[in-house]
Amino acid sequence: MKKYFLTFLLLTFAFSAAFAQRIPVVGVLPFTAGRNVTSEDAAAVTRQVIEELTSWGMNIVREEGRAEYIVKGTLARQGTSFVLTAETIEAKTNETLNESKEQAAAVKDISIFNFCVKIVEMVPFPNYLLGKWQSALNMPDGPVICIIEFKSDRTITVERYDTWEHRRMNSLRYEGYGIGSYSYAGYYSRRNMTVDSKQVRIDATASFNLKLEETLPEQTEVNQNRLGLVFGSDKNSFDIIGGALPCGRNYDGTSVFPSAYIGFTRFTKIR
Repeated sequence: MKKYFLTFLLLTFAFSAAFAQRIPVVGVLPFTAGRNVTSEDAAAVTRQVIEELTSWGMNIVREEGRAEYIVKGTLARQGTSFVLTAETIEAKTNETLNESKEQAAAVKDISIFNFCVKIVEMVPFPNYLLGKWQSALNMPDGPVICIIEFKSDRTITVERYDTWEHRRMNSLRYEGYGIGSYSYAGYYSRRNMTVDSKQVRIDATASFNLKLEETLPEQTEVNQNRLGLVFGSDKNSFDIIGGALPCGRNYDGTSVFPSAYIGFTRFTKIR
């Protein structure tokens, strides 16, 4: 029996050892040349798919039998169009997770990027939120701090959640705490999110639901849905896009703080 080899691709986005997560292994079989297509064209498309996925951080080659997810594809000609199709299979169950399709009048015009996004759409992505994070806002009377831990069971422990307001030259601060839950959807490549009529590239979306004690009345419950997240290259920081975790109000103008509403948007990993 002729032995085939899979080209295996391991996502290796840079992150610190303290935050390392095991990442699924994805194998790409050589694409099949369908009707009215040369084997050279099919091989060229296979290379392009591998190069595109590699540019997202996938770069390890293994022999047959080691992939957790397998991509099988075909390039064929239908009428005046070249059609690229593939299915992504979970190796353990042999279940088809999703199917991908792109077509164009010429092979060179097929969107390999869009095709690759569809290939890995159902492959589970690492949860980069896991761990303990801190955010700090510098106010005239000292920093306002949030320390929050995201756990693998999608619960949250809020170690500290400062709330603060400034009114008529006086400031009021509470050091709150609490619990909560969150949802998280990460992407293999950055996707667009519309914020103030502008397109912003994000790494993930998340929703946060917090129940807090010892805070200002407005922040005893914090519910923020479908916020965009942009992670730093080392995955040890993230910014919230299109919203914030609210923590108070400023009634006294830009001399105190640039905006009337105050929220945590930039976080740094501390564990």
